Amino acid sequence: MAKAVKMQDIAQRLGVSTMTISKALSGKPGVSEGMREKIKALAEDMGYIAPGAEKEEKKSYNIGVLLAEYYTEKYATFYWKLYQIISTNAVHQNCFVMIEIVSTQNESTLTVPKLVTGEKIDGLVVLGSMDSHYLQMLEERVHVPIVYVDFYDNAIREDSVISNNFYGTYHLTNYLFEKGHEDIAFVGTLLTTTSITDRFLGYQKALMEHGKVVCDEWILPDRDYERTGYDKIILPKDMPTAFVCNCDLTACKLIKSLQEEGYRVPEDVSVVGYDDFLMTGLCDVEITSYGVDMEQMAKATIDVILKKMRGLQDKKGMYVVEGYLAEKNSVLERIV
Repeated sequence: MAKAVKMQDIAQRLGVSTMTISKALSGKPGVSEGMREKIKALAEDMGYIAPGAEKEEKKSYNIGVLLAEYYTEKYATFYWKLYQIISTNAVHQNCFVMIEIVSTQNESTLTVPKLVTGEKIDGLVVLGSMDSHYLQMLEERVHVPIVYVDFYDNAIREDSVISNNFYGTYHLTNYLFEKGHEDIAFVGTLLTTTSITDRFLGYQKALMEHGKVVCDEWILPDRDYERTGYDKIILPKDMPTAFVCNCDLTACKLIKSLQEEGYRVPEDVSVVGYDDFLMTGLCDVEITSYGVDMEQMAKATIDVILKKMRGLQDKKGMYVVEGYLAEKNSVLERIV
């Protein structure tokens, strides 16, 4: 069993007295606000539990997870993986996770999830974007804390944990410019999810900074507005030298469409994706991507929902998790 963290341990880490730690954690005067916040943050990171709070901290919670049916298609394994990591993090916090798949019909008819009607949960995680009307119904009918993961909704003020969609594709697009590409297209149906739209805006910003105008012909849809993914991406007549895709699954489908038309990746056309997650064997080209740090997203999700269930958080906000560039084999540097 891990040794309990004491005030003295925190004091040693910061080089201050135990009395300073005590004042900061108890809300007493005599400590600057900057130092108080620093002490509280370190205490939380170290797992400090105040005397008398052990019983509350060790309370077990049931967390429900809702996942829309259209995210469970044959190759859409990203959310399954993220769900597994969220579950693992929850177990480490003495919590139990239950998942419910929301059918397309139940979403359209605004049917209340069984997890909610059965009053089995203390908190709810919505994994992946859902219809705004359905989210509004949850807001009205669910009386436990809610956290959105991998999306947000402008019409509903709720806590959200997202990857850095805007910066991710901004970084990817600049990466392509650095590799000598100037004619760059975007693949993703705008306004179907906040993530896709934000990723497009990051792409657009990079183009603007390089003096490029977004070409309508080079914004290619990859799904319909019911979020059903297309098996084939229709290529433009005037071909760019590179494509920024809103996710790796779309990048994989694009590569297959390119190969069917006789293009080689990356020899003729370069392709980048988003997520750094694709089922093994699905694509014969390793895709350069902006990776989502799923471990940190899962940790942030559990941290936020626990604070809400314990009544320790009164302000709602957005938590952005930084990702990373995963360079692989789908980009070729252009020699001008």
